Amino acid sequence: MNTTPIDENDLPEPENSEEQTEEKQEKLDLEVTVESPSACERHVTVVIAREDIDRCFESEYDELVPKAEVPGFRPGRAPRKLVVSRFKDTISDQVKGKLLMDAMGQISEEYEFSAISEPDMDLSAVDLPDEGPMTFEFSLEVRPEFDLPEWKGLTIETPVHEITDEEVQAHLKRVLARYSKLVDFDGPAAEGDLLTLNLTFTLNGDVVSSVTEKVVPLKAKLSLRDTEISDFGQLLAGAKAGEKRETKAKVTEDVEKEELKGQEVDVELEVVKVQKTELPKLTHSFLDEIGGFDDEDDLVDAVREELERQQKYRQQQEVRQQITRQLTATANWDLPPTLLKKQARRELQRVVLELRSSGFNDEMIQSYANQLQRNSMTHTAVALKEHFILEKLAEEESIDAEPEDYDTQIDLIAEQSGVPPRRVRARLEKRGEMDSLRNQIIERKVIDLITSFAGVTEVPTEPPVDDEAAIDHAVSGAEDREAIPEAKHGEEPAPLPGAPSAGQKASS
Repeated sequence: MNTTPIDENDLPEPENSEEQTEEKQEKLDLEVTVESPSACERHVTVVIAREDIDRCFESEYDELVPKAEVPGFRPGRAPRKLVVSRFKDTISDQVKGKLLMDAMGQISEEYEFSAISEPDMDLSAVDLPDEGPMTFEFSLEVRPEFDLPEWKGLTIETPVHEITDEEVQAHLKRVLARYSKLVDFDGPAAEGDLLTLNLTFTLNGDVVSSVTEKVVPLKAKLSLRDTEISDFGQLLAGAKAGEKRETKAKVTEDVEKEELKGQEVDVELEVVKVQKTELPKLTHSFLDEIGGFDDEDDLVDAVREELERQQKYRQQQEVRQQITRQLTATANWDLPPTLLKKQARRELQRVVLELRSSGFNDEMIQSYANQLQRNSMTHTAVALKEHFILEKLAEEESIDAEPEDYDTQIDLIAEQSGVPPRRVRARLEKRGEMDSLRNQIIERKVIDLITSFAGVTEVPTEPPVDDEAAIDHAVSGAEDREAIPEAKHGEEPAPLPGAPSAGQKASS
């Protein structure tokens, strides 16, 4: 059955709806059967008694007859039987729409489903019979019913790391590389060079997909949405423009194409161009242009701030994962694949929003997003169970997102992306991502609450190694997500944190 999400705006509106809402609506005599295919699914069958159908018809005709225009009669003077015969189809549509709306409203009041999506109903399959009751059905995704696990007194290890001057200088070079001048190079490629590549993926000699002229920094690994080329750096070290290299890569099990699940594909990488980067000189005019920095120390402070925000995000993620493992240990609910697939995009939205507000650039976000998508179903299953528990805890503790919470997160995203906050908000609203932002805010507040009651031990940790380049391409050819803006090497990027003037310049 081809189902589409039902919305009250999709249902036919009965005439004089304002007048009818003023009257006290009589409850329908409904026979409701609820089936539970899984912990997160409900299939609802509804039977509306014939008496309710006839009463609704009579009410509609009572409204119509006094003003009906029928040829040969003055308005409102045509016999009722003639009006009924002439307007039966129109009134039937209105009655069907009204009964569906009233029934759905009554069901939502009488049954606590804790829905996590709109009901799926095939409106074209709903028939209003001339005799007997009216039956319709719909499916609904719901939060499972469960008792909250004990969340006070958890044991948590918080990773800590003191950012060194050497790490700041290394990150400064990565930041300045965004503004670097690109120079064509005829010699062999070395680590850190930019390669313009054509990639072709084949299986049993047939081309599965390809991508042309992707500019990629030469690092140890190359990340894609549904695979990873783990020997990328070793393979292309020493390669020159015009040369080709071959390797293999294994496609993840999460792709939709059955013939590609877990398959090892052949990869051909053609080097179109090799380029060296020339870092810009830190002149007063350059420092002012990229963010209104007074001097090099001012820029270094901004770079350190960006590193600190990234480190705070990683720390929060590690704490969150420890909490999740403990809270979901007994959450053995059966999550249907259809639900996971639909929620995977929302989970990706949530992660990307967190990364943007935590000081990560597009290239790093692309790498994180690719990692998530390569294990999409498993990651989403864990994230969804975590969301159910955190959401229920938020309800019990009356935790919600306040207007100032939205402002704070939007300001952080705006600062990182270099556009005004109002434009960020408009973009989030247009893409339907405000719900993801709300979930992010609430869940972070709940994690903070749990942490405040936990036994926390600080554990030294090392920063992650920057050894992975990333491109937005799926070997399987999947194009089911909105592309994350790719970093354009050699073009002016978003400003650094602490540089509002640059953001204003970029948006003008």
